[in-house]
Amino acid sequence: MSPESASQAIIVHDFGGPDVLHWEPRSLPQPGPGQVRVRVTVGGVNYADLLARQGRYGTRQPPFTPGLDAVGVVEALGEGVSGLDVGGRVACYPADGGYATHVVASAVLCVPLPDSVPDDQAAALTMLATAYGILISAADLHRGESVLIHAAGGGVGHLAVQYARALGAGRIIGVVGSDSRAAFIEGLGVDDVIQRHTEDFAERVTEITGGQGVDVILDSIGGDTAEKGAGVLARFGRLVTYGHASGRPGRIPTAPLHRECRAVIGYSNGTLRQHRPEQARQTTLEALEYVRNGDVRVNIGARVPLAEAARAHELVESGMVDGKVLLTVA
Repeated sequence: MSPESASQAIIVHDFGGPDVLHWEPRSLPQPGPGQVRVRVTVGGVNYADLLARQGRYGTRQPPFTPGLDAVGVVEALGEGVSGLDVGGRVACYPADGGYATHVVASAVLCVPLPDSVPDDQAAALTMLATAYGILISAADLHRGESVLIHAAGGGVGHLAVQYARALGAGRIIGVVGSDSRAAFIEGLGVDDVIQRHTEDFAERVTEITGGQGVDVILDSIGGDTAEKGAGVLARFGRLVTYGHASGRPGRIPTAPLHRECRAVIGYSNGTLRQHRPEQARQTTLEALEYVRNGDVRVNIGARVPLAEAARAHELVESGMVDGKVLLTVA
């Protein structure tokens, strides 16, 4: 392989722990019709990447490259691409994994970046679009409504706190697992913090809301958390489920749903990208606008060279990093 055609990527040959992430050379990917090639400057670690590495996310089988998003510079345009220029900065959802020095992406899932949005901020593309999408598209948040956010100090969670505030939410309640994350989200403007290891969040919600319940719950945990959450929704409340970090889906009784006009709604940014790419693009553009105007800021917890992706996964799994872990390309 000549230097001019060389690319490098993280390859997973077998499911397992962080040690299965191998840094290897590969052929430079070529864009097909409707695609662009991007030279990556920075990418990010999403929780879904850890699940994919473990064989618990989607149907991908080894060998594969993890990664849902990337930021970089357009190097080549495939046939029929318009609205993007070689040399332009973009954020994208790669067609085949973002942990690489060069990626190919569908042009519709590749958005230009204004100078006012730094690479580091745009590298949280999936988290930004998810946090915004669950509030706007799934929860249909109305001004003045109360919001409960589980894992509020995590990647999506800390962004959802900021979007909820920018969108005019009333009371914002954040659930966290440590004192450091409690202090972190207090600095982002939450009104109430619940410590999940020492407090029963459902009891606290009942206390905080005077028995009325909360209008919107954002739940990435599933299991008992989803079941208890559905029980403290307000009349006409919505619980949005967008993950199952507990490893178990929730079982929610339907009778209280119809009696109180409550709703349980699922949301997946990946499904949106795959089946409604134009809608995914619009959601992404709107989410980035809040970054551009300063209403939302990604907290960068750590920067790790892409070749050391295993260390980045270890940091995320430790639960000791607040915000986004980035993968940098020299």
